[in-house]
Amino acid sequence: MALRNLRYEGDEILRKKSREVPLVDDRIRMLMDDMVETMYANDGVGLAAPQVGILKRVIVIDVEDGNIYKMANPKIISESGEEAAEEGCLSVPEKRGLVVRPMKVVVEYTDENNQAKKLEAEGLLARAICHEIDHLNGVLFIDRVIDDKIEE
Repeated sequence: MALRNLRYEGDEILRKKSREVPLVDDRIRMLMDDMVETMYANDGVGLAAPQVGILKRVIVIDVEDGNIYKMANPKIISESGEEAAEEGCLSVPEKRGLVVRPMKVVVEYTDENNQAKKLEAEGLLARAICHEIDHLNGVLFIDRVIDDKIEE
């Protein structure tokens, strides 16, 4: 495993749409592992491939629920409720803002073993999934901050 360099607000790669992963192979598994290591080294709870300069639909999440989620091609198939909470981002350091996200989501994805999975998530995990999928679509949390109040 290796630490990857983070990309920051203003880097054009963060505004591009990521490509689907046709197969989770050894290269994608290595990317996932590197992303987990990079996320931990920067005290994050989630990381998307564009944040390390890779335009592939890959995210990793650890919200300290006993699981490390490694997802390729994550797609939210249903959502319910909504909740406003403060968010930050490793790619937008020193800024925080209130963002409305679904309270619950169901996401389909391919895991690190190339198996199709479905996950029902709520609370912080649902929020993290939505935040990281936004990165895959070139959207940053600062685009979703309500009342345009971004704290530095």
